[in-house]
Amino acid sequence: MPQLWDLPAPEAGRAARPNAAGLDTAGLKALVSALGEPAWRGGQIFEGLYRQRWTRWEQFSSLSKALRTRLEAEVDLSWPTIVQSQASEDGSTKHAFELADGKQVEGVYMPYDDRVTLCLSSQVGCAMGCTFCATGQMGIIRNLTAAEIVGQVVAMLNHHGHPEGRPVNLVFMGMGEPLHNLDHLMAAFAILSDPKGLAIPPRRVTVSTSGLVSGIERLGGFPKRPRLALSLNATTDAHRSAIMPVNRVWNLEALAAALAAFPLQSGERITLEYVLLKGVTDSPEDGRRLAAFARRFPAKVNLIPFNPHEGSGFQPPEESRIAALCRLLSEAGLPVSVRRSRGQDVAGACGQLVREGQTRKPKAEN
Repeated sequence: MPQLWDLPAPEAGRAARPNAAGLDTAGLKALVSALGEPAWRGGQIFEGLYRQRWTRWEQFSSLSKALRTRLEAEVDLSWPTIVQSQASEDGSTKHAFELADGKQVEGVYMPYDDRVTLCLSSQVGCAMGCTFCATGQMGIIRNLTAAEIVGQVVAMLNHHGHPEGRPVNLVFMGMGEPLHNLDHLMAAFAILSDPKGLAIPPRRVTVSTSGLVSGIERLGGFPKRPRLALSLNATTDAHRSAIMPVNRVWNLEALAAALAAFPLQSGERITLEYVLLKGVTDSPEDGRRLAAFARRFPAKVNLIPFNPHEGSGFQPPEESRIAALCRLLSEAGLPVSVRRSRGQDVAGACGQLVREGQTRKPKAEN
């Protein structure tokens, strides 16, 4: 079948000047070597970019003034720019990021007492076409680069004055299907988890997929990787294919087999995300089928009451229905929780991220 997820990201070579933002240690060493500087200077820049989160060359106090002046003249330090921020009553903030080509994506900053969670985008738009998700209305425009993914993290942490040492969780549950963009995703993951940089532990990074079996298999082959979550949302092939077209390629049986074969560390579980659609996916029979699916591999279940958006045609179920499903799953011996999505009042909750005015092109842009 055609590899729809092999969409290109913008070509770095089109820039008039090199951009250091988003480069890994090897890339930064190559950059400074090309300037005639010792390669180890690249490691200093890496720590300044990611541990210190510096955004201007003049801040790089570990470098000589002469080198800072030269870098200012010859090398860009350009991250995605926050162009709009909407604060929710629950304390979370939805941010819109403008990219170098003028495209925009969204991310969400969610503070808690003991940590902060960032919801990140991996693509401009999404190819999956899930009927309950607003992002799917955009279609797919292009992949994000590793720099654009890392840039969302740097921009949100700097915007909110995040102190060093406070735990950060990352969830790739924003715009796009992360496993459609696995190469750039894993390049970003390597930077985000590097102990000399942002130092976010892999166990605090979760990638959510709509069910790309080929991507699940590839992800499992990485020796160091994020945690895996599956957006399941239905318990029969008929219902799932109706709301998630990916199921017509990889059905529930193919998914269960891929998840059962996924290599897990001791104590690790796959998260099953299950959006509750009133009258569609919230029956006791759905609960029993969900329990049977989840028992085929180490799993925990995250029930997500649907977050309404214009034109979806769906509604969340009553609280009594949610509670009944929660009890059923718990009695089946499964760890289960109900996710009360944050940012609903600013359209920043699960399934609500969309940038108006950006639509799918007949052919994906380079």
